[in-house]
Order: sequence, then C-alpha cells, then structure tokens
Amino acid sequence: MSQTQLIRSCDRGYADHGWLKSFHSFSFADYYDPARMGFGALRVINEDRIAPGTGFGTHGHRDMEIISYVLDGELAHRDSMGNGESGAANAGVIRPGDVQRMSAGTGVLHSEFNHAKDRATHFLQIWIQPNQRGVAPGYEQKHIEAQRKRGRLALIAAPAGEASAADAVMIHANARVYAGLFDGDEQETLALPLDRLAYVHLVRGALSVNGQRLAAGDALQLQGADALLLSAGENAEVLVFDLAP
Repeated sequence: MSQTQLIRSCDRGYADHGWLKSFHSFSFADYYDPARMGFGALRVINEDRIAPGTGFGTHGHRDMEIISYVLDGELAHRDSMGNGESGAANAGVIRPGDVQRMSAGTGVLHSEFNHAKDRATHFLQIWIQPNQRGVAPGYEQKHIEAQRKRGRLALIAAPAGEASAADAVMIHANARVYAGLFDGDEQETLALPLDRLAYVHLVRGALSVNGQRLAAGDALQLQGADALLLSAGENAEVLVFDLAP
C-alpha cells in the first residue's frame, strides 16, 4: 500500500546563528523531533545560508556520505585529505551546478567558508548513511550542466559500480540522488521499484509531484509508490532521493 507524507517548508527546524541561517528537514543539532530522524538512509538535509566572510571552522566527521549542493555563491572546502590546499588536485571551491561528495569513513577533518565580502552562500548539506563502515575517506566533485537537468532528472549521485553513474559522484550507500529543472510543460516520470523509498525536496520554485503541489522548501516522502510524475513546474529546481527502506 502506497504511503505519502507532505512536509511543508514551515514545519522544518530552523536555527539562526547570525553568521549562519539554517533550515533542518530532519533532527539536527538543537532541533529534535523524534518523528523526523531521517528517511531510509537519508539522515540530513540542511538548507544553509552563510554570511559573507564566515563559515564552518575545522571539525570532524566519520562514517557518513556528505553531499554539498550549492545554489548561490561559492563554498570553499578544505580537508585533512589535502583538498583545498594550494596545488591540490581538487581546489575544493564549489559553485552552482557543482556536486561535491565527501566520504567521511574512518574519519576526516574539514572546513567550509564563504570568502566573498558581499554575497551570502546558499547551499544544501546532505548526509546519507553509508552501507559500509570504516571505508577510507574520499572526495569527489563534478559539475552538472544545466542542460542535463532541463526538463528531466539527471543522476548526480549513485552507488559505486553503476554504469549509469559515469557523470555522477559515487557514494557508499544504497541510494541514488537526482536533480532536475522544470518549467511550464516540462515533465518527467521516474519509475520506482515498490520496495524502495522516495524523497522529493523542492529546492526552489513550485512543482507538482504525483498531483501534490509543492512550494520551495517543501518535501514529499513516499513508500510503496511505483513512479513519480513531476510536472507543472514554475522555475522549479528539485532533488529526488531513491532510497532503500
């Protein structure tokens, strides 16, 4: 039996730290709701706005797949793997259209800063629980062109070994993440096995998902649905998560 739950943007947790304003889709830090501890392997979606010249100082993570998705501005990343250091293979600066994956694994230290003097950085911080613990820490960054997302869902993160994930970052999790841009008559159908979970997070704009109208910040979580139909977008940008139960 199919089950669907709508979570409105206004029902998310919210924290204002001055330099950081953050909406929490699931329990995080001082925001705790026992009914919102995650969905499948999806544990965190934080919509963050970092004030100019500020950021997250060096801190640690372990055994988590962390995805950053920048909407506006730039995010400078440095970590204990050497990413973001002068001359490193990965500059660690994330811009709109980029997808960054950090596998925390056995443990990693990192920092994230907005070095702009007059522009906030607006981004999504996503945590997905891994299906393997104790992996070696890893980093990957790819740019997803807007045309790949225009009127359809582009795969942006997928498990290792999937041929279809050539243009997606690899995650140590039984999950797939898609991004799409929809406006006007553009629509897309994503088939889902009945034993999977689906979570739809509308980043901005407005969009209908299986007939349910979503506004920016809204989410729809589904269990037992055989497909998602995304339609009637109004300058919509959306993320879709295909998850193991």
